[in-house]
Amino acid sequence: MDCTCDELNCPVDATLKLIGGKYKSLILWHLTGGTLRYGELCRLIPQATAKMMTQQLRELEADNLLSRKVYPVVPPKVEYSLTEFGASLKPILNAMYEWGEDYLKENGLTPNCSMVQSR
Repeated sequence: MDCTCDELNCPVDATLKLIGGKYKSLILWHLTGGTLRYGELCRLIPQATAKMMTQQLRELEADNLLSRKVYPVVPPKVEYSLTEFGASLKPILNAMYEWGEDYLKENGLTPNCSMVQSR
């Protein structure tokens, strides 16, 4: 049977629309370890430009996957954390980590990044 995802409510498509942005999965992954400030996220994902990081964070917040807390101080302090809905992605993110780790090892590569599997 052929599936045309734009005509159906496709579960994989729905998931990808939420976490499929260029850095969304990485942001979510790092937030599984707890609350992080904007600068911390930028250091953990150095390949993301400030513009792209801001865009991805705004989209994740709009989709209720993370919450943004702004403190009224100078300089501004902004913290990000997973919402309950965002935390529900943890098993998916762990599965992605495990799959990617196996893939790298099977191709003779050593996983080498700032990520460690969350438990």
